[in-house]
Amino acid sequence: MGRRGYLTRDGVKLSYVDFGGDASHTLLALHGRAGCGRNYAPLAQALRPDWRIAGMDQRGHGWSDHAPDRRRAAFIEDVAAMIEHLDCGPVVLMGHSFGGVNGYQLAARRPDLVRALIVEDIGCRFGPAQPGESWPLRWETLDQFLAFMATTPIGVDRYFLDSLVEYEDGWGFRFSDAWHEEARAHLTGDWSDDWAAIVCPILLMHGTTSWAVTREEIDRMAALNPRTRLQIFEGAGHTPHDERAAEFTAVLRAFLAQVAG
Repeated sequence: MGRRGYLTRDGVKLSYVDFGGDASHTLLALHGRAGCGRNYAPLAQALRPDWRIAGMDQRGHGWSDHAPDRRRAAFIEDVAAMIEHLDCGPVVLMGHSFGGVNGYQLAARRPDLVRALIVEDIGCRFGPAQPGESWPLRWETLDQFLAFMATTPIGVDRYFLDSLVEYEDGWGFRFSDAWHEEARAHLTGDWSDDWAAIVCPILLMHGTTSWAVTREEIDRMAALNPRTRLQIFEGAGHTPHDERAAEFTAVLRAFLAQVAG
């Protein structure tokens, strides 16, 4: 099931789920925007007991605080504090989407904390955010929620369901687009220098039908850092860990065996 824990950094409560396993082989997993640490429960089940998986709720998500500071440094320093709290560094660090950027920037700036890096479907260059569709904050019933999600391009994706909870005024998520707008604004820029500076082994994974990053950008990143091993999931979208779970786990297991030390 996993054990939920907390730490506080600069007054901000940060939550995580420790799924157990061999503490000498710890993988800290960072979800993408709108995700939470529970997204990695299926992966933890597949890798235990050989690997201990800890899924972090990054600030503004899951059971962590919606802190006012949403700058790049805040997310990166949160991850460093989590590794130190788990007392198991250097770790294998894995990040999906927005969490992937947080992961590779930490690996570049704190190489002492990261043994190996896994990045799932995100690039290094980000333009200004484009206006998106605003979702309701609450649904009165689960049927209304399911009906709404069926109208979206995403559909009823378990990636989001892990963050769905019942509030006093209905069903809603433990994240909000409004909170994340500022965090996304701080993401704008070119972080290629960080990617090039990483000195640990890297596994970079990409779904060819992803909306989040192009194959051209993924190939550019692979060429930019010679430590990169590239894994392409043909026909998969932005969440290969869910869409191709068995294949994803097999690729990850092979990479982990190489970097276990």
